[in-house]
Amino acid sequence: MKDTWRFDGNELRYLQQVLESGEVAGMSGVANNNFERKFAKLTGANYGITFNSGTSTLHAALHALNVARGDEVIMPALTVIANLHVALAQGAIPVFADVSPDDFNIDPTDLEKKISDKTKAIMVVPLYGNPCRYDEIKKISNKYQIPVINDAAQAPMSRYNGTDIAKLFDITSFSFDATKHMSTGDGGMITTLKEDTATKIRKFGCLGYKSLEASEGRVRNNKDLFQDPEYSRHDDVGLNYRMSEFQAAVGLAQLEKLASFVRLRCDIANEYMSVVKSCEFLLPQKVEKQAEHSYWTFVCRFVHEDVTWQSFRRAFIENGGSGIYAAWKLLYQEEVFLNQSWKNADPELYSNYKVQRCHSAELIQPQLMQFPLNDSCIDDAMINVDALRKTIKDFS
Repeated sequence: MKDTWRFDGNELRYLQQVLESGEVAGMSGVANNNFERKFAKLTGANYGITFNSGTSTLHAALHALNVARGDEVIMPALTVIANLHVALAQGAIPVFADVSPDDFNIDPTDLEKKISDKTKAIMVVPLYGNPCRYDEIKKISNKYQIPVINDAAQAPMSRYNGTDIAKLFDITSFSFDATKHMSTGDGGMITTLKEDTATKIRKFGCLGYKSLEASEGRVRNNKDLFQDPEYSRHDDVGLNYRMSEFQAAVGLAQLEKLASFVRLRCDIANEYMSVVKSCEFLLPQKVEKQAEHSYWTFVCRFVHEDVTWQSFRRAFIENGGSGIYAAWKLLYQEEVFLNQSWKNADPELYSNYKVQRCHSAELIQPQLMQFPLNDSCIDDAMINVDALRKTIKDFS
């Protein structure tokens, strides 16, 4: 199996404990509760709630903020499609904000321009692990009294002004899919600072069971109470977005290694940085002095006037590199958006929808080159780093 080194800790032992317990569902076991508690403590949040993906976490976040039909949700044009899809799932109107061409994150100036009297929530994304300009975003949030969802899927342990980014806003979302710093295969976590937010999020992720609490995800703690024909189980709307005990067991083991995973990626990123720092046609993502990047990947803008993106990638592979990854298309450039099929869910609501173009995002998206950092050690990573060094020399 690829990347088996990532699962060489206590994963099997914790999975065995779940099997021996006989409690394998997230609504009945203890691994989820332990995972939530330890993850929240690591990030400095007050509560953690596990989910089956980093998409369902975002859906739950919008629900917790009472985003409903016709409300506007601002999000960066350059991000994963999940941000768009969960807004549509709530019947919300997506509003795309431009990104800064140097740090690739949402541009606070353009963000403020996009606010209207219909704006219900703002989604910000510390892209590739690089913290956003959170000071400016917080001022905007406070000025207009609009809550922020901090989609930190790629940014565990990133810090801003010395503080973990999970402590900056009430809701922060994380992803544990197969590509992330730590992985449960698929999975996600919301951290939050407020008890009422945590309770509402937890109930949404578990069918609205009224027995659920901010810090308790087990449904049948009191079986004598629960097993009564007169007992009403549900007091809120919710879906089944639970994480299984198997995933939580893996998550607990992965969490024990998260700091070392992040540190290794940062070390590898520094090796890439040493190669590109004097290159005129590879412009690395800018990191603000108050930000601590956790480097899901190392990203540059490729601005060579005489060489195509694809030609550089082919040469990189010929020089021994494993490959270079492209950025997603902008949300409003994806086929699902261009072919108008996204409007089918509510033709009346979206009939007059018009995109406000994001020019910086359109400029940099086709230029972005992502160099993966998912290596077991520096020596393995140096194969790609050396390939990049050779390729830069070939085209200089």
